[in-house]
Amino acid sequence: MSAQPPGLDQLRELPLPEPVSYWPQTWGWAALGLLLTVAAAWLATRAWRRWHRNRYRREALSELARLEAAAASDPQAARGLPALLKRAALAAQPSGAAAPLAGDAWAAWLARCGPPLPDDGARLLETLAYAPDASVRALDPSDLRRLLAASRQWMERHHVAA
Repeated sequence: MSAQPPGLDQLRELPLPEPVSYWPQTWGWAALGLLLTVAAAWLATRAWRRWHRNRYRREALSELARLEAAAASDPQAARGLPALLKRAALAAQPSGAAAPLAGDAWAAWLARCGPPLPDDGARLLETLAYAPDASVRALDPSDLRRLLAASRQWMERHHVAA
């Protein structure tokens, strides 16, 4: 027997195994993947619809921010608040349930749909909508800030019948 060791030129690489497939090996994984894809599509559609439905709310909140900034220096700027609340309510209730309401009935409807306005909220809204300029200038700034904050809270949190 010859004890001649083989040379390095005779060595061969070991064969590598076949690459592992990422494709599911059983139908259960495929079904789970399909179910997750459908659920993700449904959630995305639902989120898009909700975002689209709340467009009026985002626009009303941005206009309210402009009103708050302007009303900080001039109370006359807050005169747009009653109309803004009414427009937001009408956009939220396309049936027009809020359209004929005024005064205490309007404040009660606002309280039913979302967080209530301050106790004197109906009076303050009526003053802003109909009173002469001197009466609006005579409003207490803290009452006006409280009304604007409550209006913001209502716009952010009110619930609308679908």
